[in-house]
Amino acid sequence: MSEMRGLALVVAAAAAFALPAHAQDAGDTAKGKQIFTRCQACHSLDAGTNKLGPSLHGLVGRPSGSIEGFNYSDAMKNAHLTWDQATLDKYLAGPKALVPGTKMVFPGLPKEEDRLNVIAYLKEAGGTP
Repeated sequence: MSEMRGLALVVAAAAAFALPAHAQDAGDTAKGKQIFTRCQACHSLDAGTNKLGPSLHGLVGRPSGSIEGFNYSDAMKNAHLTWDQATLDKYLAGPKALVPGTKMVFPGLPKEEDRLNVIAYLKEAGGTP
C-alpha cells in the first residue's frame, strides 16, 4: 500500500509541473483590486493619467520608463526592463532592490500571493499598451 501512496505522490507532483505557466501564475483579480487601493494614491489605470507615479494602463508588456512626458528617475530610465509577470513580481517584492535609485517609495509586497493578485488585476483592468 505504501507503494501506491508513493506512486500517487509522484503523479501529483508531475501534474503540478504539467500545469500551463499561466495557471501557475494566475492570481485573484478581486483580491488584486483590493490590494491595488494602496497604489491608487500614486498610480492610475487610466491611459494618459499620470499622478505622482506613471499611469499603469497597458503596463504588462511595456518597457520600463517609456511613458512619454513622465519624469522618471534616471534609474528607471536606464533599467531597460519589460514589465512581464516575472519582472513585475520581482519589482513588487522590493522596488528598490530591483531598481536601485527608483523614486518609488513603496516598500513592496512581501507575500507572493498578494503580488500575483495585483499582477492579475493589472492584466485585467490595466488594458493593453
